[in-house]
Amino acid sequence: MSAGTGHHARKRFGQHFLTDTALIDDIVRAIDPRPGQPLVEIGPGLGALTLPVLARCAHLTVVELDRDLAARLRKRGDVEVVEADVLTVDFGALAERLGGPLRVIGNLPYNISSPILFHLLPWADRVEDQHFMLQKEVVDRMAATPGHKAYGRLSVMLQWRYHIESLLDVPPEAFDPPPRVDSAVVRMVPWPQPVALDLGRFEQMVQVAFSQRRKLLRHSLGRWLDEQGFAGSFDLQRRAEEVPVAEYVALAQVLPAA
Repeated sequence: MSAGTGHHARKRFGQHFLTDTALIDDIVRAIDPRPGQPLVEIGPGLGALTLPVLARCAHLTVVELDRDLAARLRKRGDVEVVEADVLTVDFGALAERLGGPLRVIGNLPYNISSPILFHLLPWADRVEDQHFMLQKEVVDRMAATPGHKAYGRLSVMLQWRYHIESLLDVPPEAFDPPPRVDSAVVRMVPWPQPVALDLGRFEQMVQVAFSQRRKLLRHSLGRWLDEQGFAGSFDLQRRAEEVPVAEYVALAQVLPAA
């Protein structure tokens, strides 16, 4: 039970409640919420971020799956509650209703953080920025550069669409109950003019490329490109982790139509 709240953290929801007030202040300053902005918080929990953000912006929309926590938040007049699994929420429709672009924040459930990031990807053009608390390992992967062991599918997919910056490292003792991993806060700002491509094809291509990380790309991506009827040139005598994001994007642009 989180101290003084009467609410038990629910393992199936991946709940770890942020309790370090100094750290919360640092996060809110990094977000810099302002009145009138369409702010959306994913997984507000017991309100550790919600309340100090509300003190600055006066109104907030939250997405909360836990019905007990959602009921608590509904009692406030300054919070709109979307009681739903975040993976089912249409953020494009939400941005239109709130007069976007959205500013999205949250301490994301660590057990589904990557699916949430991929779920938000198609609506990046309806988002101003995103600030998330995540497992530090995930943030390291998001921000990794070519040649780094953390560089992978998540790095390529997200860096195509966002400028990614790791802001703060967060120790386990900042939470109740403490997670078994270190955490970090990341800022994601969509590129204003991203390279246009078929997102589904791009995702498939990147997944194939990193499916055999230790082998040269000719064993994985090369075979896939042959199957697609690709007649261009691409250096396949490299491992997937050696290829910059821009080269993956350029390749995706010239793929034959499916």
